[in-house]
Amino acid sequence: MAHNLQTFKDIRFYLGKELAGIYPGPEITAMTNIIIRSVTGITKGHQLYLTDQKVTVEQASLIDRICRELKTGKPIQYILGETIFYECRIKLNSSTLIPRPETEELVDLVIRENNGYIGNIIDFATGSGCIAIAVASNLPGTTVTGTDISEDALIIARENALINNVGIIWLKDDILTPDTGAMEKAGIIVSNPPYVRNSEKKMMNKNVLGFEPHSALFVADSDPLLYYRGILNKAAKLLNPNGRIYFEINEMLGEAMFLLLESFGYSEIKIISDINGKERMIKGIKYAV
Repeated sequence: MAHNLQTFKDIRFYLGKELAGIYPGPEITAMTNIIIRSVTGITKGHQLYLTDQKVTVEQASLIDRICRELKTGKPIQYILGETIFYECRIKLNSSTLIPRPETEELVDLVIRENNGYIGNIIDFATGSGCIAIAVASNLPGTTVTGTDISEDALIIARENALINNVGIIWLKDDILTPDTGAMEKAGIIVSNPPYVRNSEKKMMNKNVLGFEPHSALFVADSDPLLYYRGILNKAAKLLNPNGRIYFEINEMLGEAMFLLLESFGYSEIKIISDINGKERMIKGIKYAV
């Protein structure tokens, strides 16, 4: 089929036909734009009027391969090995979660509320490093530390920092141990730890369950706030007086998270909804006693 893909118009028709019934129409359009940009380097804006732009045989063959992989349910970000997150180019592999739009909203909240901040920031459970890198890129007066238990994730995170030309301190760390190791105190802590309860697996798409790292997603129903509590225990030693903490949260656990932050002595706790009206973020301030 690849030899019939000669122009952008051909590619759009081909992907639309081949992926119909597997993905919704708007998602196919979005993926097509991403695929053309990734393979040819031509951005979405330019694609719109370059419908007769020719592609090489090699490019057509690559697009055909990408299409076959998409049919298996494999996420496009893993097929291409990268994504764009808060205008940063982030490489991904099977050890790292695909960054979500709500995580971009968390980053945006941190950046908006701390414009001009000078000091240290810690990002726990950094994964691909997307939060740490986006924050460091947009708050130039900061020193950012990203931690993760997965050495494979930290390898990708280091690579992503180089790609985006930001200096980050990367540390291997287990959230569930109280030891803070080489970490410096910080004025801001941010994290998107595992928060999907095992019982919620049945509601998730097969492309998430089949390809994304379960250890970065899921937590036991018996203790769904396990990782947050671990971070808050570390924050008790690491967060400066009047420091701020920001979490991405399970939309069903906002009230429980509010009570947890309260129990650790945080004030001005606020649950924040994402663009879809779901309670997906929480923040608090640790005032000096």
